[in-house]
Amino acid sequence: MISGKERIQWAARETFGPQSFLLGTLTAGIGTARDHPEEYGPHWDGFAKRYGMRFTGVASSHAIEAGLGAIWGEDPRYVRNQNLPIKRRIGHVFLLSFSARDRRGKLMPAYARYIAIPGNNFLSNTWRVSSDATTSAALTRTGYGVLSEVASNAWNEFWPDVKRHVFRRQ
Repeated sequence: MISGKERIQWAARETFGPQSFLLGTLTAGIGTARDHPEEYGPHWDGFAKRYGMRFTGVASSHAIEAGLGAIWGEDPRYVRNQNLPIKRRIGHVFLLSFSARDRRGKLMPAYARYIAIPGNNFLSNTWRVSSDATTSAALTRTGYGVLSEVASNAWNEFWPDVKRHVFRRQ
């Protein structure tokens, strides 16, 4: 079972950690290269606005998931299982993208995540530029949010193995 302190640490790590920083930099860079949304412009100031906009969404999503998850007893953390065969590990990545452990350690639908990802994307329409504050844009961001959850779990599952094999001492 996750404690309140561990829940806050999870939300902080997921929001401010290196994975979030790298993904935010990548997505802000792509948005700047594509000049989308145009209101921000194709320059460093536009990059900073795009990074900041993504950051507010990520922070909102993790706060919602942590808060609702605390009420419902959901543990949002991804726990790797390196002892499984590769196909089952891939399945584990997807399973824990859409489920969470309850207070007894049993898997349950990740209801807090189901609300947090679309919730933050529609909520952020209130502070986004008008061209990016549409239902269609919020639904697109929601899809990317789900993909980001899967990618983050895959990273957490497989990066330690890659790091161990690639960066091992000779």
